[in-house]
Amino acid sequence: MSEHNHAHRAAAGARQLTLALLLTGSFLVVEVVYGLLSGSLALLSDAGHMLTDVMALALSLFALKLGQRAADRRRTFGYRRAEILAATVNAAALFAVGLYILIEAYRRLQEPVDVQTTPMLIVATAGLIINLISARILTQGSQDSLNIKSAYLEVMGDLLGSVAVIVGAILIRFTGQSWIDPVLGALIGLWVLPRTWALLKASVNVLLEGVPEGLDLDTLRADLLALPEVTGVHDLHVWSVTSGQHSLTAHVVSAASMPLVQRQVADIAAKYEIDHVTVQIEPPGEALGAHDHLHS
Repeated sequence: MSEHNHAHRAAAGARQLTLALLLTGSFLVVEVVYGLLSGSLALLSDAGHMLTDVMALALSLFALKLGQRAADRRRTFGYRRAEILAATVNAAALFAVGLYILIEAYRRLQEPVDVQTTPMLIVATAGLIINLISARILTQGSQDSLNIKSAYLEVMGDLLGSVAVIVGAILIRFTGQSWIDPVLGALIGLWVLPRTWALLKASVNVLLEGVPEGLDLDTLRADLLALPEVTGVHDLHVWSVTSGQHSLTAHVVSAASMPLVQRQVADIAAKYEIDHVTVQIEPPGEALGAHDHLHS
C-alpha cells in the first residue's frame, strides 16, 4: 500500500471516527441517567457499552492522528503502531465489560430488581438509532483497520444491546417477568466476548510481529524458491507495522544480479500485499551462520 493510499485511508478513518464519537458522546449522558432511573441491567449494560464506545472512539481517533506523524530518527516506521495499541486496549476493555455483564446478570437472577419499562424502551430506541448511524459510518473503515474495527465492534455491541433492551422492555411490560432483563444482558455479553477475543488476538499478533493473518509463510517461501534464479531462502520474516502495512525481510541465495532478484522477490511479495521488502542476496555455497535456522 502506497504512502498516499495510507494517508487517504487515515483521513477517511479520522472523519468516520469523529462523526461516530460526536453521535455516541452526545447520547451517553442521557442513557446513563435513564439507566439508573429505570433500574434496568440491560439498559445499564448498554450504557456501559456506550461509555466504552466513547472511550474507544476517542482513543482510536487519537491513535489515528498520532499514526499520521512522520517517521523520525527514533521511530523509523513512524507512529502507526499506535493504532494497534489502541485496538488492543479497546478490545481488552470491551472484554472486561462483557465479563462484568455476565457476572452482574447472574447476581440479578439471584436477586431480581424491579424494572421501569417506559424509560427503558424510550432510551433504548433512541440508542438504537444512534448506533445504527455510527455503525454505518464505521463499516467501511472496519474492513481496513484493526483500530477502526475495534471501535466498530464496540458500536455493534451497543447496537445489539439496544435491540435486546427494546425486546426486553416489551416482554417485561406484557409478562411482568423481571428475569428477562438480566438474561438479555447476559446474551449481550455472550455475543461480545468471542468477537472481542478474536480482535484481541489479532491486535496482539501485530504487536508480537507475527505473520499477518491469512498469509501462509510456507506458501510464500515456496513461491520464492520457485523463482528460476533462486536456490535458497532463509531468515524469512513477514510482519505488520499496522493494519494493511506489511513488511518482509529475507536472505536469498542466488547467482543472478542483485537488481533482478530484488525485483522478482518484490513482485512475489506484492501478490501477498507486502509493500515493504528488504532482501539480502547471498552467492551460492556461502556458509550460513549457525543461528540462521532459528529464523527461517
